[in-house]
Amino acid sequence: MKTYVAFLRGINISGKNKISMGDLKKEFEHLEYTEVSTYLNSGNVIFSSECESVTDIRNNIESMIRNVFGYVVPVYLITQSDLDETLQNAPEWWGHGDKDKYDNLIFILTNDTPREISNMIGPVSEGMELVQVHKKVIFWTFDRKLYQKCNWWKKTASSGIADKLTIRTANTVRKMCK
Repeated sequence: MKTYVAFLRGINISGKNKISMGDLKKEFEHLEYTEVSTYLNSGNVIFSSECESVTDIRNNIESMIRNVFGYVVPVYLITQSDLDETLQNAPEWWGHGDKDKYDNLIFILTNDTPREISNMIGPVSEGMELVQVHKKVIFWTFDRKLYQKCNWWKKTASSGIADKLTIRTANTVRKMCK
């Protein structure tokens, strides 16, 4: 039995794709996943499954959301052990609780590599943001006061790129590691 973490893109954002976390938890349990828990109201789910196929689990979750809630929601799925390993390899500058910085972890929802996504977004704004790729994710930190001037801030929300990603804060990602 493995523990997985699912990050659902675009749940309960600006009044769109509203899903009760209690209802979502019940539906995960109907899929016969166990030890299901949610964190915050934005589609972060931890659960266990005997299934070893990340693709099958992701497809089951996406189908359930479409069939039960009526939304097409991409799901980023990672084993908890892989997420733990990712966080153990975070850059020194990422996730230290500096109130002047905003630390994010970018998960890629498509077959694009983090390097390809980085190239699509372009260079960081020097002195305002930092980016580092680790395997299938991108660590990203930016200055809270200057965020609107940051290249990555503008581009990660732009059409053609936003649909390829789901982004979580350092705090949220750490909470997903039991």
